Amino acid sequence: MDGELLKKQIGTNISAYRKRLGLTQAELAQRLNYTDKAVSKWERGDSMPDVLTLVQLAEQFDVSVNDLVTDPNALPEQTGAVQQVMGRVVEKTLKRKANKRIIVGLSSLLVWFVALLAYVVISSIGIHNSWLAFFYAVPADAIVVLSLRSAWRDFRSNRLLISVMMWGVLLSLYMTLLILGGVNVWRLFLLGIPGQLAIILWFRMFRYEKNKEDTRGQESPSLPNQGEKTGDDTPAN
Repeated sequence: MDGELLKKQIGTNISAYRKRLGLTQAELAQRLNYTDKAVSKWERGDSMPDVLTLVQLAEQFDVSVNDLVTDPNALPEQTGAVQQVMGRVVEKTLKRKANKRIIVGLSSLLVWFVALLAYVVISSIGIHNSWLAFFYAVPADAIVVLSLRSAWRDFRSNRLLISVMMWGVLLSLYMTLLILGGVNVWRLFLLGIPGQLAIILWFRMFRYEKNKEDTRGQESPSLPNQGEKTGDDTPAN
């Protein structure tokens, strides 16, 4: 099976599994953090999702990646070389994905271990309210995870992580001032309202720009492949 036929087969399978779950293209796109135009292009066979996205699609549909790239009516011996190679690539990708999850988990565990160590040390020398260290572990954990995922160019959870980081800092400052200084500065949380709006608008702006690129790609028949690389198949933040 050549590349074009493979794209068509993957598109057909995505469409069939999506309809089996009763999802619209927009609903599936939202789950994957892509645009609905990207899903439409996949299903038409105009472009193909990358390996990591295929893994995500398989998880959403509760099938194997092999089910997404093969013809369900084909005999096992008719499986093409391209599909066999993709199967091996997917296996390696799954291993790397599992390793990344372990790294993220260990990094988060290290943050909370440092917070626990700070609590033990500070409380041991007679300083009260050392448990405040755990509040600071929340934004610190978000920063570590955000840094790792950004380094791996995985931006799907950036908005959530940045929000957790901002509200975690505000909560930590509020609790510190309340417990140590006896000052109830609840108005500090008002700073989070424009901050959260700025985060939402920032990521919405990038989604809007990507949608504009998608539209331009569809309106330029002389350049049919540009949208595949820079528009539709780029995850929306």
